[in-house]
Amino acid sequence: MEIVGGIPPEPGRAAPRKPAECAGHDRSWRFTAPALPSSVPRARHGVHDLMRRQRVPLCPDLLDGLLLIVSELVTNAVRHAAVLSPELTVEVSLAPGWVRVAVEDGHPFRPRPLAADAERTGGRGLLLVQAVVDEADGRCDVEHTPGGGKVVWAALPYGPAAGEGAAGEAAAPTSPPPFR
Repeated sequence: MEIVGGIPPEPGRAAPRKPAECAGHDRSWRFTAPALPSSVPRARHGVHDLMRRQRVPLCPDLLDGLLLIVSELVTNAVRHAAVLSPELTVEVSLAPGWVRVAVEDGHPFRPRPLAADAERTGGRGLLLVQAVVDEADGRCDVEHTPGGGKVVWAALPYGPAAGEGAAGEAAAPTSPPPFR
């Protein structure tokens, strides 16, 4: 059995799906995990391994940003959605010049970034995600699922399609392609 992203299935759970070829040569990998704190580092390591195995040309800073996004989105699903959603789904999609990570859970409420507060030890996850996305000139959003849950996603541009025009000039990234 091939384990995508290095995330072995939990006992009694299905293994992640193998890569699916999508229109425009896009590729996607999905896996489910229990809404437990142990799923955060497993998802992070799985995405890191996937990027390495697929030879996605992410510079170290962009890879670190992508992994921070994975950690924060999975952590939010574990902390805030587990009561209604004992399982979460992580999806990584590649399109020319873009990588997208999405975390789906069965909780209906849209997450909101909290205002920075020096007294609070947590609650900055979505602010960090937004900062990484803004710095990379990426995109992020929340979408509702037909089943009443939500998908929180972030897409980051990478490689020549994202940052170099003709003769090595900087070029603004195009909008991310539709990923679903």
